[in-house]
Amino acid sequence: MSRKEIILTQEGLKALQEEINYLSTVKRGEVAERIRQAREFGDITENSEYDDAKNEQAMLEHRISMLQEKLRRARVIRDSEIDTERVSVGSTVTLRDLDSNEIRIYTLVGSAEADPTKARVSNESPVGQALLGKKVGDVVTVPVPVGALRLEILAIGKM
Repeated sequence: MSRKEIILTQEGLKALQEEINYLSTVKRGEVAERIRQAREFGDITENSEYDDAKNEQAMLEHRISMLQEKLRRARVIRDSEIDTERVSVGSTVTLRDLDSNEIRIYTLVGSAEADPTKARVSNESPVGQALLGKKVGDVVTVPVPVGALRLEILAIGKM
């Protein structure tokens, strides 16, 4: 398994801990109950319900293990570490697309928390890499499949 550092915001850390807790308690209990019920059907060698429940248990344990490993490798960005002078992980950046004049607001997060549907952009993405370290007034050019985005940084805040 890769030992790459996982960058998380406080919010991301909390969500990761909550998921581990839910899977380790509630979901494990549900799967254990399914296995118990499937055993009551008799011979487990030809019992598809038992096989399904055991497969679900294996996938669940793998997911818990992966999340715990992510937690061990996590570096949490504290609110006090978020710079409002230069774009960093944890910054919320207001941008103007210089071609369309459209205003966009992105929050820069580690790759584990990226969610483009919520305007949470990974620091490893082309947009994230272009923005890192820049300040208000800077213009960045981001290569995209149809050419390039030219974005002006209007404001930098904390998430």
